[in-house]
Amino acid sequence: MTDDPGDPRLQRPDNAEIADLLDRIANLLDTQDDNFYRVRAYRNAARYARESTASLAAVVRERGRPGIETLPGIGRSIATLLDEYVHTGRTRLLDRLEGQVSPEDLLSSVPGIGEVIAQRIHEELGIETLEALEVAAHDGRLEGLAGIGARRASAIRDSVAAILDRSTRRRARQRQLPKLPLRRDHAPDVATLLAVDAEYRAKAEAGELKTITPRRFNPDRVAWLPILHTTRDGWSLTAIFSNTARAHQLGTTRDWVVIYYEREGDEDQCTVVTARRGPFAGRRVVRGREWECAANSDAGRETRTPEAVVADQPQLPRRGRG
Repeated sequence: MTDDPGDPRLQRPDNAEIADLLDRIANLLDTQDDNFYRVRAYRNAARYARESTASLAAVVRERGRPGIETLPGIGRSIATLLDEYVHTGRTRLLDRLEGQVSPEDLLSSVPGIGEVIAQRIHEELGIETLEALEVAAHDGRLEGLAGIGARRASAIRDSVAAILDRSTRRRARQRQLPKLPLRRDHAPDVATLLAVDAEYRAKAEAGELKTITPRRFNPDRVAWLPILHTTRDGWSLTAIFSNTARAHQLGTTRDWVVIYYEREGDEDQCTVVTARRGPFAGRRVVRGREWECAANSDAGRETRTPEAVVADQPQLPRRGRG
């Protein structure tokens, strides 16, 4: 028996809620000085959602992302975002823009992972994304964690695969699985990532960027976290200092830079850090792509030592306050 397309449950969230979401994203992007054309795209999509007589949520459920892409003013990026929102009730883009990124919240959204296990996965394995969780489920690290055996790890692996399969970003994530080659067409080159990292850190140090108020490790609700939006080679990129528990524990909140990138519905993230040891010591490198950074003899070279970078760290709140 097929679902009745007129069933009200298939039409939630309604178009007004979707329009409000898109307007909210557009306003935040505008406030944070993102690209004019990207802001306009979200505003146009919000206008279409508000004026449309057809349920966008029903279109997503019946025809998937390709179906909603055919609608006026809805490109691949926004179609991917709507697909995520209709199926999960949230969007990671909005969470980032509002400074509400929480790896534990994201991990606990996976069936089979509660709050305690999510915290353990994040703190002991350093996992912050579903992509990294999928890799850990494949390479054996997950089942080696206390409280997770082989059977539970297998169930989590299947659940994560199902979640990621709902999005066209699956192609980009495939490159992170063990022994699979990097799909370069689904990620900016390291020269671009290192250039964005350098721009972000320079502007953050000069106080030239808009700041957001992170929810985590910020008991006084201070707007301290700089954010940069930029466009390079067709990629929309957002750079922001890492505000994770691990970054706070290691005192690297002003060194680790997380860069989110998106183009035509494909999106992912990476972290740029100052290497502290080995052949790259003292250089900025993209984690997981160090060998590519080596090919850029000058790109990523840090003039200060890693010790000097750490010495510049501000005093952080004590654990338990955030």
